[in-house]
Amino acid sequence: MIEQAELNRLFWHSRRGMLELDLLLVPFVQDKVASLDPTALYTYERLLEHEDTELFQWFLTTERPEDPLLADMVDSILRYNADRARQH
Repeated sequence: MIEQAELNRLFWHSRRGMLELDLLLVPFVQDKVASLDPTALYTYERLLEHEDTELFQWFLTTERPEDPLLADMVDSILRYNADRARQH
């Protein structure tokens, strides 16, 4: 299980300089990150190392990460947010 200090760190790293990214990443980190397996958690941490402009391209345009694990994480975050939007 992930420690609260690690969850807090990931929460603050998920807050980006672009509102569009905040709207995708913050709910995901609040609701899902604690339940990720170690590989997915590491992949999410790697995702956060990328620049906002690159993340914006991956989430909000047709660009895709070359790394298949990062591409899967992007898809997971987009699916989570689509499901969340359908529930509201």
